[in-house]
Amino acid sequence: MTVARDPDRRESRRANSRRQNPDGTMSLREHLYELRHRLGLALLYVVIGAIFGYVWWNWHIANGPSLGDLMLRPYCSLPDVARGTQPGQPCTLLQTTPFEGFIVRMKMGLGVGSVLTSPLWLYQIWAFIAPGLYAKERKFARRFVVSATFLFVAGAALAYFVVPEGLKVLVGFGGGYFTTFFKADDYFSFLLVMLLIFGVSFELPLLIIMLNQVGVVTYDKLKRWRRGIYFGLFVFGAFATPGTDPISMVALSVTMCLLFEVAVQVARVHDKRKAAQASLSEEDYSQLDDDEVSPLDYQPKAEQASEKPSSRGYDDVT
Repeated sequence: MTVARDPDRRESRRANSRRQNPDGTMSLREHLYELRHRLGLALLYVVIGAIFGYVWWNWHIANGPSLGDLMLRPYCSLPDVARGTQPGQPCTLLQTTPFEGFIVRMKMGLGVGSVLTSPLWLYQIWAFIAPGLYAKERKFARRFVVSATFLFVAGAALAYFVVPEGLKVLVGFGGGYFTTFFKADDYFSFLLVMLLIFGVSFELPLLIIMLNQVGVVTYDKLKRWRRGIYFGLFVFGAFATPGTDPISMVALSVTMCLLFEVAVQVARVHDKRKAAQASLSEEDYSQLDDDEVSPLDYQPKAEQASEKPSSRGYDDVT
């Protein structure tokens, strides 16, 4: 059984392409169709990533570690005595419900698969927004998407290396009188939250740079707020990390302070370049207060008389 394609829909999509329609004008109905199309593709990529993550759980690609091995590595880095196992015994977690293993595998597959396919589904969001942007804005948004993906992956990678040290500190609070048996769901939820918090926190410099580009915050304001922002970042690190270990809190707070300083320096260069361009113009009203009226001359100027007198003996009215 063959399904006939709608020629009007196909012709409409061809007409709304960038080559045929440079300004991206579409009707409301066409916008809704385009939104459904982009959301469907984004959801499809997320599902593909989740399936790949689910299969990768116990699949050693090219003799490399499986996803389960990578996720268990922070827990397995604990001493054998702290985990209640003898040397040589396999490193495993505690499963308390029949479906806990399946749920954990799906959850981790969805999280890791979404990160791996993030360039694909982020591109669909970008492709829906891009037709309504100017060329300069599209160029900036493309850089924003690429930078956001890179920063999120970098933050998640840092969390992956910080979690083992944090677990050692947390387990060491018992003074050797306790044996640690993590539930699989609790451990992987803790690990996933840590990866998410570090990844999202690494978007801070990108947010500051974006606000500076559009003129919401300036380098002078960031310079005056620097001490207060540093204090706020350390407070955020203390409350954002799910564990109470100082290693995770200090690692997140110090890294965010460094990224914030990088964003401040980028804002300084941008404002300096913007001021240099403004000084080349004839009139610069950027230093005026928000409530101050710009000194514009609204008085009409008289037309200069023509050097050659008119040869006609009558005016335009008659």
